[in-house]
Amino acid sequence: MAGTTLIPILGDQLSLDLASLKDADLETSVLLMMEVADETIYVKHHKAKIAFILAAMRHHAQALRERGWTVDYIKLDDPDNHGSFSGEIARAIERHAPDCIAITEAGEWRVREMIENWEDQFGLPVTIHADDRFIATHQEFCDWAEGKKQLRMEFFYREMRRKTGILLDENGKPEGGKWNYDSENRKPAQQDLLMPQPIRFRADEITQSVIDMVAQRFADHPGSLDHFHFAVTHEEAMRQKRQFLDEALPQFGDYQDAMLTGEPFLWHSILSPYLNTGLLDPLDLCREVEACYYDGKAPLNAAEGFIRQIIGWREYVRGIYWREGPDYGDRNHLEATRDLPDFYYTGDTDMHCMAQAIGQTLDLAYAHHIQRLMITGNFALIAGIDPKQVHIWYLEVYADAYEWVELPNTLGMSQYGDGGILASKPYASSGNYINKMSDYCGHCRYDVKKRTGEDACPFNALYWDFLARNADKLEGNNRLAMPYRNWARKDEDEQKALRESAARFLDTL
Repeated sequence: MAGTTLIPILGDQLSLDLASLKDADLETSVLLMMEVADETIYVKHHKAKIAFILAAMRHHAQALRERGWTVDYIKLDDPDNHGSFSGEIARAIERHAPDCIAITEAGEWRVREMIENWEDQFGLPVTIHADDRFIATHQEFCDWAEGKKQLRMEFFYREMRRKTGILLDENGKPEGGKWNYDSENRKPAQQDLLMPQPIRFRADEITQSVIDMVAQRFADHPGSLDHFHFAVTHEEAMRQKRQFLDEALPQFGDYQDAMLTGEPFLWHSILSPYLNTGLLDPLDLCREVEACYYDGKAPLNAAEGFIRQIIGWREYVRGIYWREGPDYGDRNHLEATRDLPDFYYTGDTDMHCMAQAIGQTLDLAYAHHIQRLMITGNFALIAGIDPKQVHIWYLEVYADAYEWVELPNTLGMSQYGDGGILASKPYASSGNYINKMSDYCGHCRYDVKKRTGEDACPFNALYWDFLARNADKLEGNNRLAMPYRNWARKDEDEQKALRESAARFLDTL
């Protein structure tokens, strides 16, 4: 008779067809799900992020039991809870006396290293299954990257399109004749457009008990629980997916870079938390978006733009994370050392764009990619904030933030901390970009047209100061040739005034 197999399921593995379950025997397997203190406090996660993950875990355990699995579930407030994955594995071994452990690989270096020690620690064979919810294996990404001087996402994305066949015609060519329609996806939006709103899911008894516990136990963590809106089951996540496909996808492409005061969602899907926890399958989602295009329900620029974020960018940053190693988070190519300003945790700033992006982040544990890259990330970059502190903030405050996806996006793409492994240039801009893509500047006490003086937009002087102080590292970047030529054309007095204006503002942080 076969012995018991212990199958731990982590908080971002809430998939019913998880790799470690596919060949598991229903009768002899015990699924172990653990809410542990270590995972809630290694950074100060947003209250709503903690509540979302724990509520989704508890609902997932219920779904697994309904399918006949034996689930051993350890709640955070269990008085005997050891507080760590390894401590709970040890207690589960005492309860169930398993012959072996099987687990789907972890998404983060620190958890991976913990799991790799279990065989020696517990004297049991441990099988680690590859996470087949991703399209590219670790080896496939490394093979693609091998020997390349530049690891540009665009070319990796094309390989993922070829592998999946998504948006390819019968000859294997990209639909419409181009791989990428990003140039068509940069329209500013207007307040009078009819915008879809994501479903705000009502908390059931399970979710409400989690919210109450988080409010009490994590009172000193950032963010609010007052606006909790997340789907916490597969069924609810599927409803939000359908709402996006039917109501938002058709205009997602045009307005995916737009920002409007008081409109946190616009035409975005709000699906990344569900993809990153496992409540939705990314490839299935992309095939449904593809079907919307073929059925005439969404234009090509919208379908391609969304699919590129999933099978292109999401897969690519995961590849970068695992290829670069556990020291990636310590890199600081631009040697930025300024502390993260307090207003990242309060939203209390006169810069309207920052107040909007941070305010909705603290309320909702959500901001879309342009708000993250070109508002909060751009400010941190041009102000010279320590990229590790910026990384920790992003990991803390966003419900979809797991280190494998957040760290390359923040340290590499947003802060240029890896020196260009991920981004071909720093994503730095003055207030002009923000004014072009949003209505934020019209609501701000600062004047986006002014470069210096007390009422000048801080982004303007900070942008030129950023270029000047990093010239030794960035002047040779071909994509920055024009900004550096523009800087060189300014006379000495103007350069001095810009840098002094930046210094005065930075002294107030």
